[in-house]
Amino acid sequence: MTDRLSRRSFLHYGAAAVTGSVMVRPGGARHAAPLPVHTDFELEEATVAQLQDAMRTGARTSRSICAAYLTRIAELDPQLHAVLETNPDALAVADRLDAERKANRVRGPLHGIPVLVKDNIATVDRMMTTAGSFALAGVTPPRDAPLVARLRAAGAVILGKTNLSEWANIRSTRSSSGWSARGGQCANPYALDRNPCGSSSGTGAAIAASFATVGIGTETDGSIVCPSSACSLVGVKPTLGLIDGAGIIPIAHSQDTAGPMARTVADAAALLGALTGRDYSASLDPAGLRGARIGVARKKFFGYSPEADGLVEAAIDVLRRQGAVIVDPADIPHAGEYDDSELTVLLYELKADLPAYLATWAPGAKVKTLADVIAFNEANKATEMPYFGQELFLQAQEKGPLTDQAYRDALAKDQQLSRTEGLDVAFARDSLDAIVAPTGSPPWPTDLVNGDHFLGASSTPAAVAGYPNINVPVGYAFGLPVGMSFIGKANSEATLLKLAYAYEQAAKPRKAPRFLPQWRPA
Repeated sequence: MTDRLSRRSFLHYGAAAVTGSVMVRPGGARHAAPLPVHTDFELEEATVAQLQDAMRTGARTSRSICAAYLTRIAELDPQLHAVLETNPDALAVADRLDAERKANRVRGPLHGIPVLVKDNIATVDRMMTTAGSFALAGVTPPRDAPLVARLRAAGAVILGKTNLSEWANIRSTRSSSGWSARGGQCANPYALDRNPCGSSSGTGAAIAASFATVGIGTETDGSIVCPSSACSLVGVKPTLGLIDGAGIIPIAHSQDTAGPMARTVADAAALLGALTGRDYSASLDPAGLRGARIGVARKKFFGYSPEADGLVEAAIDVLRRQGAVIVDPADIPHAGEYDDSELTVLLYELKADLPAYLATWAPGAKVKTLADVIAFNEANKATEMPYFGQELFLQAQEKGPLTDQAYRDALAKDQQLSRTEGLDVAFARDSLDAIVAPTGSPPWPTDLVNGDHFLGASSTPAAVAGYPNINVPVGYAFGLPVGMSFIGKANSEATLLKLAYAYEQAAKPRKAPRFLPQWRPA
């Protein structure tokens, strides 16, 4: 793998709205006119708790909340390109949940709350699950992914499916994050000519733009935390296996996971609780940084963006002032030494995992294997490959079965260097509760010709190890969002949420987007 590929986007970021019909935008986004700044939208930046209070007092119903978000999507999304389709049954579902509330049957903190779901997660309704590709257009899964079933059981309203980097950004080495054949190029709501990162681009842009209360993304390496950073959100990449991964269009079972994306830590915690059946609300302590030992991973993760470095340095000062013990530096051993083996594992697992998904979750699809998808793309170049190709698909197709020694060696190397000799050593060496680093650079200009202008990121150690990682906003560089990652030990989500919440309450860093047609200095 080239150095450029190892350091950029292959996985790192790696009007039909009210009716729910498909939004097809061949050729990508063209921002013909400025978007209006809807500062008077009554639900802008509304939290789960605020909406629950409104429904509890009768000031709002789930139906009125969902209707308001659907109207906002219809007005603003034609230029943002964050939502592929909305749920035509959303208002009917909201009515049923309102009736339950009137009968004093409230399922929990997400009862009646609208949620947007990334379009690589299976939903059994009148919406499709396509990973943004026309190869799966028209295909409805036979049942909900377990995580979606959990959301429905918790009383959430699945409001729609979000755009993404097609096939979660595992198709090409020259991709533009947030582009899919079905959705075109997703834009960043802070400046429409800037990239929202990916691959959970649509979820990031939509939640930042107050198209719903909370959303679901997925990550193999960076695909939750990077768009969360680029869109000034809280993004939780959980421990591998904490959330059931069945029904997610796969890249690789050794790294894929879904996770919450939200405007506040409390909202992310509520959504994570619904996805896991655990209560994370007790972790939300504004004094949670007192006595916490937090390391700063400088080597490999600082230096590529002076703007990101400066904002994260200021955030570290906040951690220190709130009582944290800062261990600086606290570098992660072997970081950057397993990029090649990571890609090897992903390509092998993609070839094996995709046919298994298609057989179980898309039995009506014409494509049955990765080879079928490659052939479909080749036969439909004008819509599927107008800007970049499918080099990574072709490389994956050349791989053998998971019994190959090359795969087994690469997987063993990944686990040894990222876990046993990597993060485990870093946490034990300094008795750390978390490690922080810049999540990535400020969002770059979208470039469909050359692909992502990727500078650097800190997602890989946690992604390869299968350990949790939470992005929090830390401010704005010339008006563009920057985030910081809290990386933790396996199953330490409660600790990370506590630390992130305490930082958020002390710094209050988030600002709503302004939908600038083009970036200009703030």
